[in-house]
Amino acid sequence: MSGQVLFLTGFSFSGKTQVGKRVAQSLGWAYVDTDALIVEKAGKPIPQIFAEDGESRFRELERQALRQVSRRKKLVVATGGGIVLDEENRDLMSGKGMIICLEARPETIYQRLLRDAEEGTNPVVRPLLQAPDPLERIRYLKRFRQPLYAVAHCTINTDSLTVDEVAAKVVHAWQKAAPETATVPKARGNRQEEQAPYCLSRLADLVVQAASASYPVFLRPLQDLGELMSQIGLQDTTYVISDENVFRSYGPMAEDSLRRAGFRVSSYCVPPGEGSKSLAMLSKLYDWVLGQRPERGHAIVALGGGVVGDLAGLAAATLLRGIPYVQVPTSLLAMVDSSVGGKTAINHPLGKNLIGAFYQPGLVLIDTDTLRTLPPRERVSGWAEVIKHGLIRDAEYFRFLDQNCESLLSLEGDATRQAVLRSVGIKAEIVGRDERETTGERSLLNYGHTLAHGLEAATGYGRFLHGEAVAIGMAGAGRISREMGLLPAEKAEAQEKLLERFGLPTRCTDIDRERVQEAMSLDKKVRAGKVRWVLLEGIGRAALRDDVPVELAAQALDSLLLH
Repeated sequence: MSGQVLFLTGFSFSGKTQVGKRVAQSLGWAYVDTDALIVEKAGKPIPQIFAEDGESRFRELERQALRQVSRRKKLVVATGGGIVLDEENRDLMSGKGMIICLEARPETIYQRLLRDAEEGTNPVVRPLLQAPDPLERIRYLKRFRQPLYAVAHCTINTDSLTVDEVAAKVVHAWQKAAPETATVPKARGNRQEEQAPYCLSRLADLVVQAASASYPVFLRPLQDLGELMSQIGLQDTTYVISDENVFRSYGPMAEDSLRRAGFRVSSYCVPPGEGSKSLAMLSKLYDWVLGQRPERGHAIVALGGGVVGDLAGLAAATLLRGIPYVQVPTSLLAMVDSSVGGKTAINHPLGKNLIGAFYQPGLVLIDTDTLRTLPPRERVSGWAEVIKHGLIRDAEYFRFLDQNCESLLSLEGDATRQAVLRSVGIKAEIVGRDERETTGERSLLNYGHTLAHGLEAATGYGRFLHGEAVAIGMAGAGRISREMGLLPAEKAEAQEKLLERFGLPTRCTDIDRERVQEAMSLDKKVRAGKVRWVLLEGIGRAALRDDVPVELAAQALDSLLLH
């Protein structure tokens, strides 16, 4: 035993720090806290690491700290609440010593958090617990992490025990066990690893890592929906929200998958089209869900395009102060854009997406086969957001789209999957850096949207599909970029040519110019009365600018509105 290390795992506020110190005293060993090592290494507190460097950087520092302490002997280690989320960390701990998990109910953890805040003993609330409803956030995270906390030599419930009592149980467990020969049950092969979205990089096609939540994105058949939802810890009852057209094609398949996985299922359909993103429709949706007597453990499934995803996501964010939801996008636009990133919203007569919330889904399931049943116009519309991702972030991806235009328009499998996955990856990367648009980086995703939202609002959200409006808006933003000397003329021309090759419009007619300008003045990027424009400094390089002359913006608008 002299060559072993004792690792304490468990959720934040489960008592690892205080218990670890008492155990170290009892055994005559040294004590270390991995979070303290991370702070020392980074030279700044953990909330600042999350805010400035992102969760991925914190997790790398966490791995480094664990490797450092694992080389020592006669050591008690209090680990961070999320350390088990990494397979490498779990393997290292099981190979170097004994893992003891300290368990507590969410209500107990919440009360400890409140007590520490009141007493000032822990003035900095952990970044992952900073939420409008901390108790529900604790429940959410514990549900995903629980299978990995269970991968330990011993679990001790701390709800009704003092620190000394827990420490005594830890020491007894250590002395009773034979750490040299003990084996920890692996999370592989029994789907336990699949139940935590932070750990799905090997199993999912992509993992979105935002400050408030991490979740997997799967490119899988719709028939796998129920199984995947079960694997991330959802159970019991689910409410499928769809539109009438999508549900006719895919509703029965989704319901069957959910029922085979043991879910009770109820479904609700809204009329197709942007008109359903309204306060009136949201109110009807509230009435229906509340009539089902929902509980916080129940989940909403958004089955459809961006309208359904935004509407159902906002309902999930606000019902019972937040219930889990899953995005199952069936349109190209929703697959590469609205289903990822956690923006949920409805429209207001004064502007698009003015009422909403940031609320991340539990998982995203993309079945690209659903694209084959899209009406041709909707399918073409979706390519606007795909092209946008290349324009703002990845010149090589832009070239890929140019070289594979015909294959993509015919939805050839490999090319389509590559395009969808790369677009989702770009969106996820930006969301991970700026989830709530506080630094301006996420605003780059709105390239073309200032003009697009103005066009949509000016025409009552009935004339243009969103991608069509975005394509016209990108053409206008490209012109402004060129006139300001940011974008070479040949690059602006390349943008318009690719949009047109994909069948997207770059001009429009019969639009009330004054209404477009009025709607643009309500754009969410407006600061101090100035419209902030996303412009191009080259293919693959976008920038947020607030110095666009009013006259130049007016000229760009005039160039788009043909008479």
